[in-house]
Amino acid sequence: MIRIENLTKKYHESENIAVNNISLQINKAEVFGLLGPNGAGKTTIFSMLCGLFPPTSGKIFFDNQLQSKNMNKFKAITGVVPQDIALYPTLTGIENLMFFGRMYGIEEKKLKPIIEQRIEEFGLTEHANKKVKHYSGGLKRRINIIAGILHNPEILLLDEPAVGIDAHSRFEIMELLKKINKTGTTIIYTSHYLDEAEKFCSEIAILESGKIIAQGNPYKLIEQNNCKNLEQVFFKLTK
Repeated sequence: MIRIENLTKKYHESENIAVNNISLQINKAEVFGLLGPNGAGKTTIFSMLCGLFPPTSGKIFFDNQLQSKNMNKFKAITGVVPQDIALYPTLTGIENLMFFGRMYGIEEKKLKPIIEQRIEEFGLTEHANKKVKHYSGGLKRRINIIAGILHNPEILLLDEPAVGIDAHSRFEIMELLKKINKTGTTIIYTSHYLDEAEKFCSEIAILESGKIIAQGNPYKLIEQNNCKNLEQVFFKLTK
């Protein structure tokens, strides 16, 4: 689905290389985790995958098409759920989703049933007409995710989708994301919850200082490193 070749990014104002010559392949319907300490390069990779800015060097392909030559097509099949809540607090949940749906270019007669379906799936029916500023952290996270999947994307980029919420809400959100993945959506995901990533991801890459220092299936990496869980692997391999 996505192939990254020798991807490098160096910011003009920094002496350090944010992403340093990484290559990886993400298969269709896979849940691929990008893990690493703060400053490892995860957000920079996400930003390049979103098309927010170009790489210094290297290439990104989707379905064997060069991203830079097909950016509009790539954006049309990609959903993004940022770590920060990207919602308008004075609008209701439904008003927010109507706004984002129109931004995607979805016709209103098609958009309303899509929103109704997602609102019900995510357990938000009784909160749909309340202003987002009155939502709990878990409810905001759910609306944030729905806003990223209204157009039924083939690729979903999730940056810390369950950060800062209680364990019960986090569990429910991860279960909903698993259902989305089972429909065939390819998910690329970052998280600092290593227990969550161990169960959720079919493949991970551990980054440090802009480089991939380990990659593979979480359980195989645990076995290869003689560890009990992914958290032990992470601390063993990173500084």
